[in-house]
Amino acid sequence: MKNIYHKSAGKGIKGLSAVLLASLMALNFGCTKDFEEYNTNPTALSPEQTTALLKSAIGPIEQEIFHNYQIAQNLSADAFSGYMMPPTPFNGGINNMNYSLNNGWNSTGFNDQYNFVMAPISKIGQSEVKTKSPEAWGIALLVQVMAMSRVTDKFGPIPYTTAGSSLVSTPYENQKTVYDAFFRQIDTAATNLQAYITAKPGTPAFYDKGDLVYQGDPVKWLKLANSLRLRLATRIVKADAATAKLQGEKALSAPGGLLTTVTDNAAVAQSGTRDNDLWVVTVSYDGDNALGAALQSYLVGYNDPRLPVYATPATDPLFTGQYIGIRSGANTSFNGLGKAGYKTYSSINSSDNLRSPAGQKAPQILMTAAEVWFLKAEAALRGWTGAGDAQTNYETGITTSLQQWNVSAGNYLADATSRPTAYVDPKNPANNAAAVSTITVRWDAAASNEQKLERIITQKWLAIFPDGQEAWSEFRRTGYPKLFTVANNFSNGTINTQTQIRRLPYPSTEFGNGNSAEVVKAVGLLGGPDNGGTRLWWDVDKSNF
Repeated sequence: MKNIYHKSAGKGIKGLSAVLLASLMALNFGCTKDFEEYNTNPTALSPEQTTALLKSAIGPIEQEIFHNYQIAQNLSADAFSGYMMPPTPFNGGINNMNYSLNNGWNSTGFNDQYNFVMAPISKIGQSEVKTKSPEAWGIALLVQVMAMSRVTDKFGPIPYTTAGSSLVSTPYENQKTVYDAFFRQIDTAATNLQAYITAKPGTPAFYDKGDLVYQGDPVKWLKLANSLRLRLATRIVKADAATAKLQGEKALSAPGGLLTTVTDNAAVAQSGTRDNDLWVVTVSYDGDNALGAALQSYLVGYNDPRLPVYATPATDPLFTGQYIGIRSGANTSFNGLGKAGYKTYSSINSSDNLRSPAGQKAPQILMTAAEVWFLKAEAALRGWTGAGDAQTNYETGITTSLQQWNVSAGNYLADATSRPTAYVDPKNPANNAAAVSTITVRWDAAASNEQKLERIITQKWLAIFPDGQEAWSEFRRTGYPKLFTVANNFSNGTINTQTQIRRLPYPSTEFGNGNSAEVVKAVGLLGGPDNGGTRLWWDVDKSNF
């Protein structure tokens, strides 16, 4: 089996003091049990020490949202979303991409967020920060919600509100309970930030330059809090419509507003020797990442101006200059080709698409204004108060995304004829696939709500690239954009090829770490077996309207 290379914990936090390294960050791989032991450690920092070190701690904690990116996201959600596909036949070509789920890879997306985000933020919560710098505590809560929402949206029920409170057992909670906790934490964050802005207008928050997202700007953090609320509210609309509407309308009318322009975008900057994770897997790892066939289908079909910014043309002598991705689940070992035969297909453009600064040191996107405009477009379709006009929001979402990537709209918004293309693999016809969508770009006021939603989510999917985690979640929730199925399905019948993968199974270590009884209960909360074919709570198998 070819090794999977990924960033070490040390690289992600280089520059912190030895005390902070040992006491605040809890840098030990493992399951939630490690997190519990850390939080009851009598030798941990005092509240005063924690407060003093907070400025140097928050940036590394923010970076850990993407910890172990290749195996925690790129070799799962990025591929499941249709964005990307590795040319490398990892594990002999039997791996996540064709639904033979790799427990060793997927466990990182569960364990690491507890050890590298939840643990230090829990310690911050035990300090005087809550009372002395409540705006800083609000920012920490938002970082935690962003990190842990990614975990629950991968796996389902998780330990959350009581995580770290016991050395014996940690109860798993259903997703409704976890989401309700997210909304309460956003309440606290928004209240604290608004109070700070009112009391100290124009003054950076406690984190100041230690904050790698907004450099302590409380106004932008408040916008992100409101926008994150809208994202999470929309996520649960099919499972709990009443709460979704309540929280969505709260976000739409919240003081401070939402992310609206490119300058509001939230992204984690790189610090020290740390590099952008997408650049690492695409360039540093010698092409372990390539363009997905689905993304090619939409970008090429629409003549999308973002195409040369998102991807690079193929370098293969058979089709040099064309944009040809790799179909998810494709057998890249076909005829002995392996990585060398497929790395000449189109790649992710890691020089241009990760701008400001470009490439290796590009910030990693958390949320954009373009996404928020599409959230508002869907909210308008659903009749939520304060959402505005669906068409205006939809078109503003597109233009905001194009501005983000510094490309011209041309006649893109008016295009009512271009459609996604079929996929043709020049080297293996077994991977060919007919086009799966006929949706066009131009808004159609006479279309049904379902057709309007397909337009909205398809363009949202194009705009939130390269965040495969969010894109995969929205695909599961809505069924859009329509994606090619996997070329090969090695799930032994646990995942339906047409329905596609819905979640990741719990790490096997969770069943043997002293908390196994709670994990068994968590499987019961799923409402189905612990495999990739079981839907999450918010992933309801019914129409969108």
